[in-house]
Amino acid sequence: MNFEGLDPALAEYVPSLHPALDPHLNPNLLQNVELDPEGVPLEGITVPESVHIMEGMYSELHTIVSEVGVPVSFSHFDLHEEMLWVGNHGGHATSFFGPALERYSSFQVHSSDDIRQIQSLENGVLFLTKNNLKYMSRGGLIIFDYLMDESEDMHSLLLTDPGTLLVGGLTSHVIEIDLNTVQETQKYSVEIPGVTIMRQSNRFFFCGHTSGKVSLRDLRTFAVEHEFDAYSGSLSDFDVHGNLLVTCGFSSRMNGLACDRFLKVYDLRMLRAITPLQVHIDPLFLKFIPTYTSRLAIISQTGQCQFCEPTGLANPADIFHVNTVGQLIMSFDVSSSKQAMVFGDSEGCVHLWADSPEITFNTYSRETDFALPCIVDTLPHLDWNQDLMPLSLIPVPLTTESLLSDWPAASSIPAPRRAPPVDPDILRTMKKVGFIGYAPNPRTKLRNQIPYRLKELDNEFDNFSQVPESPIGREEEPRIYMVAKKYRKVTIKYSKLGLEDFDFKHYNKTLFAGLEPHIPNAYCNCMIQVLYFLESVRCLVQNHLCQKEFCLSCELGFLFHMLDLSRGDPCQGSNFLRAFRTIPEAAALGLILADSDEATGKVNLGRLIQSWNRFILTQLHQETQEQEGPQAYRGIGSSNFGSSGDSVIGQLFSCEVENCSMCRCGKETVRVSSTLLFTLSYPENNDKIMDYEFAQILKRSICLEQNTQAWCENCEKYQPTVQTRNIRCLPDVLVINCEVNSSKEAEFWKVQAEYAFKKKILKKGCLEFPKSREIVVGEWNELGMAEGGHSYTSIEELKNIWIPYSIKMKLSKNKELEVYNWDESSELGMLEDQESTYVYDLMATVVHILDSRTGGSLVGHIKVGETYHQRKECEAVQFDMTWKVPAILYYVRRNLHSKYNLHIKNPIEASVLLAEASLARKQRKCHATFIPLMLSEMPQAGDLVGLDAEFVTLNEEEAELRSDGTKSTIKPSQMSVARITCVRGQGPNEGVPFIDDYISTQEQVVDYLTQYSGIKPGDLDAKISSKHLTTLKSTYLKLRFLIDVGVKFVGHGLQKDFRVINIMVPRDQVIDTVYLFHMPRKRMISLRFLAWYFLDLKIQGETHDSIEDARTALQLYRKYTELSTGGLEPEEFRKVLKGLYEKGRKMDWKVPEPDGQSSPKSAAVFSSVLSL
Repeated sequence: MNFEGLDPALAEYVPSLHPALDPHLNPNLLQNVELDPEGVPLEGITVPESVHIMEGMYSELHTIVSEVGVPVSFSHFDLHEEMLWVGNHGGHATSFFGPALERYSSFQVHSSDDIRQIQSLENGVLFLTKNNLKYMSRGGLIIFDYLMDESEDMHSLLLTDPGTLLVGGLTSHVIEIDLNTVQETQKYSVEIPGVTIMRQSNRFFFCGHTSGKVSLRDLRTFAVEHEFDAYSGSLSDFDVHGNLLVTCGFSSRMNGLACDRFLKVYDLRMLRAITPLQVHIDPLFLKFIPTYTSRLAIISQTGQCQFCEPTGLANPADIFHVNTVGQLIMSFDVSSSKQAMVFGDSEGCVHLWADSPEITFNTYSRETDFALPCIVDTLPHLDWNQDLMPLSLIPVPLTTESLLSDWPAASSIPAPRRAPPVDPDILRTMKKVGFIGYAPNPRTKLRNQIPYRLKELDNEFDNFSQVPESPIGREEEPRIYMVAKKYRKVTIKYSKLGLEDFDFKHYNKTLFAGLEPHIPNAYCNCMIQVLYFLESVRCLVQNHLCQKEFCLSCELGFLFHMLDLSRGDPCQGSNFLRAFRTIPEAAALGLILADSDEATGKVNLGRLIQSWNRFILTQLHQETQEQEGPQAYRGIGSSNFGSSGDSVIGQLFSCEVENCSMCRCGKETVRVSSTLLFTLSYPENNDKIMDYEFAQILKRSICLEQNTQAWCENCEKYQPTVQTRNIRCLPDVLVINCEVNSSKEAEFWKVQAEYAFKKKILKKGCLEFPKSREIVVGEWNELGMAEGGHSYTSIEELKNIWIPYSIKMKLSKNKELEVYNWDESSELGMLEDQESTYVYDLMATVVHILDSRTGGSLVGHIKVGETYHQRKECEAVQFDMTWKVPAILYYVRRNLHSKYNLHIKNPIEASVLLAEASLARKQRKCHATFIPLMLSEMPQAGDLVGLDAEFVTLNEEEAELRSDGTKSTIKPSQMSVARITCVRGQGPNEGVPFIDDYISTQEQVVDYLTQYSGIKPGDLDAKISSKHLTTLKSTYLKLRFLIDVGVKFVGHGLQKDFRVINIMVPRDQVIDTVYLFHMPRKRMISLRFLAWYFLDLKIQGETHDSIEDARTALQLYRKYTELSTGGLEPEEFRKVLKGLYEKGRKMDWKVPEPDGQSSPKSAAVFSSVLSL
């Protein structure tokens, strides 16, 4: 606020200038109020009950002293809580809670300077003094303290968005500050003498100058768009609402300043002045109070308040007076709900005006946290008459004898406490509708009190039909759980480090790598593992390489390579799933899920994984079909699936089938096609389900016969047709979709398991059953408990099993198919005609776990041999249809691998490192940032390569706040690689980058993280980018070639880089500087601080540059080798690290800002780089 031209005593506060409050001036108001020796009330002045507050008219509601004798400099209604903030000329801030103005907190913001503006945020409050911006909690704790230059004279601040702040004052510039990093990001020039008031609308920034002008500035560039010359003297205040701008100020008269009683009104649509508004007081403050109309509140320094319309006439009858007892008004504010106004005077009093007796400062305020009451040493009084008082509050005396409560638990029974009587007020005010009574809450109980309930009643009314949206609600409860523990879905609990500190080894102690489940559409992880352990498929996709950008075979090969290199460490299929999401057929089949569908159980995972199984086999078959000439891009439609089986996938899975359609007119049509899998077809469910062997159902499903309506060319119309299917050959891998999608199919499996159990028990001769009747459905549940000399475990291993471990299939000379359940005791009967007889062994089963707590999951049983987590073989074929439902079965022909070439030849050649064209159209106009490798520079094993990568965010982190105030991460943010840089680590061109690829992306980017990555919007768009843009697959092949050659990567924080790139690098090929200069149980040190401490380099000034970071990491490694192997003993090197940590603690791990002169080492230090 500009006070130029006013009373000089107000420009610089002198405590003895203003007299103390005189109680004789208004004896009726100060009656029965206790005064201190100077005559100032010690408590708040309450409005007498006789004063009636009229609804809709503002009247004084409460008056309280903030600090005796110290003028109020600024007042502000909190925008998030029911609080009022007051700052004074002594640098002290005080907050008051609610309309009663109960003192909430009080603390010193600055030792001497006055508080010039206050702005409330969600987590704290901003205070602006002359050259200091302080962010403090509502209780007074400092969150950050931003010091400006001593020559600064700041007066106003403006919050443009939740993370950005503008600060202006009597200077030649306005500063933009990032509240997240507490750094100055921009500095905008303004005309002298500066900006003292700032406002914002959806079109402009409005800046009020002490010269009497108001400038309208662009929201993006802060450039002046228009300017109003309001007053010849000075500007005191202005406000903006809708299309109107209203100002008040001072005019130059008789070599001095006089308060102008004309309010200048401007139309922002036409950007010109309209009819000014004449008022009857000397205006110093004004604010719009838009409720039913756009009223203006105009305040004079003497305490007069006038309300009027900005486009109407001011009525003298609308003038009210603030009872300041002769003091001057120093501050004014209106609450966001427009129900309250506050005035601060020069004596330190705060006057609250309201339009009704019951008001709220905000329309929606959150609950305010209050300090806990002081804990006293004396024990509280226990009221024995309270029915809900816990007996544990009574301390137990020390005694050597047994107590009455020590009797055995078997002699005790639960005795629930009787419910307390209903409150008489509820019975008195209760109204009845039928047999239901309702009454208003008398509010005689404390908050958060609930009636006493039995745990048994709570369990009885539990609702498990829906999956909680939050993982907090998915915790296991201490009750009988239907799903076996080893099949329950593990909910990953993320910390602030994400997945880095999650112990996957606790769940997997084998050397087989698992796949992380938190990625979108990771429901297919179990099927990826099944395909991985099919050695023929694994070798096929790892030998495959094509130029198609999104090729599932290539991405599956890259993923299988990672699983080969991993020694039990978890891998993630993010690149494979990224390519999977781009396939239009996958989206058309509904295979791509939204993030919420899989987590909340809105999708049938069993049906979904069967559709995915059919899709992936078809896709791999099309992508790996052999063609003449070099491999090139091949669209999905270019292959003629069904007529060609020349791919390895076709040889493994394809089965040639003959479909015959017979019309009732006698017309027969035969069509030959191929299929990669079979779907089980079940018999019609009659009154009683008959006993079937699995082989019978399988044969019925392969040689399918069904009646349907089909077009008959002979009859020239649709006719009832009998369609039959017969196979001409047998596949090497028999894939079966179980198609258990309803309770009817589940009941069929359950009954067949009961029949199979009965026959196995009879075969063992353990139990005798009456031959006059069959076992009733459900009777097998009691057989495991029967006493007959057999062990309970052996009985359990026979339950819920219907499918065999092996199947024998024979195709006769007349193409008749025979299918039998097979076991080892039947092996002698198979010797005849072995060429046409196949024996299939069960290789994998995929089951759907029905779990209402987590939405269900998919689990795969894979036969891999002896492992640490050895499971019983029967678990793979036992299906409890209430929670464990079969989805997919894989049977593999015996001696399968003998007929396929299982040798893996790395298809990635050195040519991937040579120069390539950029996808960006404008890249040729810009200077190249790297020099590709020449043939003579091809890396060898052991060569050093500096690497750094930058990322962008695709999905923000999902988190929620628990009831205790702690933050719980539901899902970490999803990152995508945006730039990968590799620099030469030795030779004459050491430090020169040979890879600097920007990765083109088709997915929506939520945050480019420009401050940390240097990536700007448009850099990854091929249409407008000026960078060397390429595909992720192209850059991935370059890194894979370097890894396969055996180079050693040097970088800082490479673990995260490789994780986001989705590539596995052997540990002996990684040199991470974050661990080279790290002491056990200490914090990790940033690259910027290490470069400053060891190399005297200042890097990462405004943004990060991957070339600079990669070179710096190489230099740090050179420094490390110099310190560790250059003569320093281990103890001396440890002292160097201790000195590093001590220096970091002293400087708060921050690099000092440059003093204006660039450091001689701020540029590249490699001499070879200077030639660029």
